[in-house]
Amino acid sequence: MRPVSQERKSPKVRGQSGRTPSRGITRGAPPAYGRRAAPSGFFSRLSRILRGLLDLRRPMTALTLAVLFLTGIAALFASGIPGRTLRPAGGILAGDAGFGIAQVHLSGNVRTTPAAIMAALGFRAGQPIFGIDLRAARARLMQLPWVADAEVKRRYPDDIGITIVERVPYARWQSPEGLFVVEKNGRPITAEGAEKFNALPLVAGDGAAARAAPLVDLVAQYHAIAARVAAYQYQSERRWNLLLNDGVVVKLPETGWKQQLDVLERLIVDKGVLESDIREIDLRSSTHYFFVRRSAAPEKEKKTETGSSI
Repeated sequence: MRPVSQERKSPKVRGQSGRTPSRGITRGAPPAYGRRAAPSGFFSRLSRILRGLLDLRRPMTALTLAVLFLTGIAALFASGIPGRTLRPAGGILAGDAGFGIAQVHLSGNVRTTPAAIMAALGFRAGQPIFGIDLRAARARLMQLPWVADAEVKRRYPDDIGITIVERVPYARWQSPEGLFVVEKNGRPITAEGAEKFNALPLVAGDGAAARAAPLVDLVAQYHAIAARVAAYQYQSERRWNLLLNDGVVVKLPETGWKQQLDVLERLIVDKGVLESDIREIDLRSSTHYFFVRRSAAPEKEKKTETGSSI
């Protein structure tokens, strides 16, 4: 135990006041030995920076937090979660707040009428915009015959945006069930109004729609032939006949069409065979072609053209 010593007070000197001298001491300053040095580590500096950024007394901090909050609210409403969660009780409130459907904007539709689109959507004027099931609305649009793809978006506060991508008609297909407009891959689009597409190639026969594109595209490169083809007839689900507009039938092999079409183009342009008494041109042989004349007797109908090696 340390001894305790009592300091003896010195007697006051006459003429001196009872105030303690204050030279060298700053009033209000804490003792030097009581102040701790600020930590200088990485995490300490990071903590000071974060406290400065989150200081709500700074205008930029408050503005940034407000923008983030409003962005989060907008993303929440855009997801449709509030509409799906509060659907039973949200109808009147959303309408009163100005979020009822007032307009529907359409784009991309050419052959699909606005009336057909609105009937498929089933929207009502004033219906709460948050209560719309966007996926179900798109699925209903995809059932329309001309619609290949569709997009449905909310456009706040009270609009719906509809973007339609329509199917591209490629040919007319004469099937046992009737005349259809089809895509290039052979998928039927519609039978309604198919007679209005007379400028499209006409294909006929079972399976013709799905297999016609390679031949139709190749024939389009031969101007004399393409100008005279009235229809493409698929035979026995394995080969094609070209039905020309003057009634002439051109029989093609199962493969190797380019070689035969080269010959047919020369026969039409250089020899003018379509001006003669011809009703059938058989190009199924790889070395010869045959003519069948309209006036020939049945037993002598088919004759080999002399010197007409392909």
